[in-house]
Amino acid sequence: MNKTKLLIAAGAATLLAACGTQSTSRDQIRAVGSSTVYPFAKAISDSLAKSNAEIKSPIIESTGTGAGMKLFCAGVGVQHPDIVNASRRMKKSEFEDCQKNGVKDIIEVQVGLDGIAFGEAKSGPGIPLTLVDVYKALAANPFGKPNTAKNWSDVNPALPAIPILVYGPPSTSGTRDALKKKTLTS
Repeated sequence: MNKTKLLIAAGAATLLAACGTQSTSRDQIRAVGSSTVYPFAKAISDSLAKSNAEIKSPIIESTGTGAGMKLFCAGVGVQHPDIVNASRRMKKSEFEDCQKNGVKDIIEVQVGLDGIAFGEAKSGPGIPLTLVDVYKALAANPFGKPNTAKNWSDVNPALPAIPILVYGPPSTSGTRDALKKKTLTS
């Protein structure tokens, strides 16, 4: 079996894993969550429906990981999603919300890992960033001191005196959570 088919099989298994815990009056699986995972989940959903005419294509919604967790943990039944696609692990507070709202049979299936990329234009200065440079640039309080860095040279004198610009996903994104966790704990 090639890697693509294996990924599709793993994804289909993930989509089907929650079916037994919800009411059977809905005829489609509903997944919400990560905008990063969305294109992959949608491709798996479409492949599953094409492979078996008796299966309706699962409903896949891009809500962001945080918003998806909130919807998933709100309760059990056809009005709630069966699956949350996430680009990070469930937080303790989200797990507690799930438990409080009767969402007890939670199964985590890791299909892949999230990634964060740093890029610059081909004509850029070729900034050789280290994890420490990124931490100093992005953490609110690097090494316990308030962050005052405005330019890359503020975090490392060997870097150019150009502004630190960060573009990223919204606060509901698990990818953003992963970057935030990495810059705060490294």
